[in-house]
Formats: sequence, structure tokens, C-alpha cells
Amino acid sequence: MAERANLKSSFSSTVNQRSDELERIARDILDHPESGYREVRTSKLVADWFRDAGLEVQTGIAKTGVIGTLDTGKPGPHISVMGELDSLIVPGHAHADSDTGAAHACGHHAQIGSMLTVAAGLSEASVKDGLVGKISFMATPAEEYIELEYRESLHEKGEIEFFGGKQEFIKLGFFNDVDIAMLTHTGGETEGTFGIGGSNNGMIGKTVQYIGKAAHAGGSPHLGVNALSAAHLGLAAIHAQRETFRDADTVRVHPIITKGGAAVNSVPADVRIETYVRASNVPAILNTSEKVDRAFRAGAFATGAEVRITTNPGYLPAKYDEKLTEIYRHNAASLIGDDNVIRLNHSSGCTDMGDVSQIVPTIQPTANATSGNGHGIDYLVKNYDLAVIKAGKAMGMTVIDLLADNGEKGKKLSGAFKTPMSISEYLSRMRGFRSDATYSE
Repeated sequence: MAERANLKSSFSSTVNQRSDELERIARDILDHPESGYREVRTSKLVADWFRDAGLEVQTGIAKTGVIGTLDTGKPGPHISVMGELDSLIVPGHAHADSDTGAAHACGHHAQIGSMLTVAAGLSEASVKDGLVGKISFMATPAEEYIELEYRESLHEKGEIEFFGGKQEFIKLGFFNDVDIAMLTHTGGETEGTFGIGGSNNGMIGKTVQYIGKAAHAGGSPHLGVNALSAAHLGLAAIHAQRETFRDADTVRVHPIITKGGAAVNSVPADVRIETYVRASNVPAILNTSEKVDRAFRAGAFATGAEVRITTNPGYLPAKYDEKLTEIYRHNAASLIGDDNVIRLNHSSGCTDMGDVSQIVPTIQPTANATSGNGHGIDYLVKNYDLAVIKAGKAMGMTVIDLLADNGEKGKKLSGAFKTPMSISEYLSRMRGFRSDATYSE
């Protein structure tokens, strides 16, 4: 115990000496947001930092992903500490890119900062020498499941298979020998706290294309088939089914129209929709998916349009490991006090950390250091000391607990994990969600 305490003290001192640098990197990423599978500048910044830290660096993983590995040279558990590279698209955000509308309205820039905080402290020779195993710092792309047509184009070109970055990392084999995984998200719960535990919905994504027939909207609309009217009927049919969604399943369906027609004086002949189908469990996702597909088909049948419905695998529900959560809780409490570490409830939001949680013991605590609404124009990280420095310290101290003392704690935790599915089973299940069908009357 005394040895672990000394390692944590050295780790914390090293982080304190570099805290300004680590916060500066997070703020730099905030001011240069890039959406999923486009994070070129951000990934280069992270890769360069990893090289300067003396880590073994791999780049170009799933297009823009980066891994920096710290290997102690002694056998032991393999831990993944992650951060997410991508931003959202939120025009009007104070830090939005003026050209693309990209903005860090979910705090991923702070995640990268907290991941680098862990790497900075554990790379200190006096800390590294007291550990076994290895730590892979994974900067993953494309957690935000957006711009579905763009990602479909990458899929069609064979550049990606899955729309989420961690899914690609799993498919490419980078989790084959990982024993434990963690990431700290920013959160909007009680200010100044860390949130632990909880769970998340899973989801699938759909792109829908209605094909009608163009005609003069004023002179001869009777010669056309209005794809926008078909889409409106499909959306209304989804709304008509909401009372059939069980509260216990926390179902969420929230479509947007991404293309409503070509010109105001032409009957819309090409209308496109993106939507998620979210729920707390896979059976509810699949059941709701069937209802949504029926609704979209109804719009086409009613108007004589054609509809193409493409369903892509999204994210699996997340369930975080209780034993790992307890180790983390102890370390978080040592930084901000036990009363300031709070239990999270189930969230109807989704994350590809859910996929990771299906194959290895995983946690995703929150650093509640923000103001505004998540994914909104007013979402800002206000407390960088909590979101970057203390968040990184809590994870780093947890890694020390797992890899000190010959890695006994890490080995015990990993060995006790009852894996919901193997990686091959996971990939088979995810591929089974994909479908592409066209319907007409």
C-alpha cells in the first residue's frame, strides 16, 4: 500500500508540473473542432505529443485514430485509456468552425486533455518503474454518430465498416489483448462532482430516401409524385406509434430531414431523412426499428413514391463494471471528497463505449464541469482543472492501483469479468444489424 501511495504521489506531482500545458492542449482542440473521420489536425497534435512523451505511436487507425503505448517491459494487464477526437456540428456555438459548423459541444477536447494527463503522469520514470503491463492511450475518431451519408460513402469505398471509431478499433484487432478500459466524459450533473456507474442506451442509425417524380409545382403538380409529402406521412406515422414505446425501454426516435427537395417550383422528387432508434436493450431497438420501417413505408405507399431504407449498426447499450467503478470511486474521492462522487442513473444517450463494455470491464465516469445543454450552442467546459487535470488524475491513480504490486488487482478484476460476448460474437451481432431495402407500391 505504501508503494502505491508513493507512486500516486509522484504521478500527481508530475501532472501538477504540466497542468498548464495539458489545459492549453485541450483549449487548442476546442478552437479547432473537426467532426468524425475528419479529425486530421487533432490526430496530428495528439500523435506529436505522444512522440514527444516517448510513447510508441501508431497513426491512421480507422482513418484518423491514434494510439500511444506505454509498455513497462514487464508482463501484466493491458489497460486502454481513451479520449475522443471528434466534435459535433453545432453552428452558432461560441467555438464553432465558421466554415463547417463543427463545435466541441460535448466536451471531447477535455477528454483528450484528461487522457494526456494520464499519459504525462504515468510516463514519469519513477512511476512507470513501479508498474507492470502496458497502457494504450487510444485517441479514437467518430464517437458522435452524425453525417450518416458521409459515413455511408466511406463504407461504400471500403474505408470503414462501422460508423463509430471504437467499433473500428475493435474490428481492426486493437482490443484483442486489452483487459480493462476507461474514459472520462464531461457531464452536466451537479457542478464540481465526478459521476460514476450508470448505463446508456444503445442505438441503430437509419438513412431514408424517398423518390418521387418531379413536375412543375404550380402548373402541373398532378403530374408529379411528392416525395416530401411521402416523408411527412412517414414521420407522422412514427409519431402515431410513440404511445406503444414502453417507458422501461427508454426508446428515443428523432428523425431529421437532410434534404427536402431541389427547388421550390418543382415537386420534390428526392427527399432524405436521418434518424436513430435508441433503447436500453437490443430487443427494444429491433422492435422499434420494425415499427419505424413500417411507418416510412406507409408514407411511400400512400403517395405512390418509392422509399429506400438503409439501416446501419449503431452502438450497443453500455453497462459499466462495478468492481472497476469502486476502485475509481476511491481515487476520485481522494481528490474531491467522497460526498462529491455521485451515482449516475441510466442515460438515454448512446456511446460507443457501450460496445467496449460488452467485451472488457469498462468505466466511463463523468467530470461535471460544464454549463449549458449538451450538444447545444451554450455547452461549455467551465472547470478545466476538474475536466482535464483531476479527471486525468483519477484515471491515472486507478491505473496505478491496477498495475502496481505485480498487477494483482488488474489481473483479479479482469479474470472475474463475465464477458457478455467475444469479439467475434460482437462483430457478428453488429453486422447483423445492417440492412438495405427499397419499397414501392
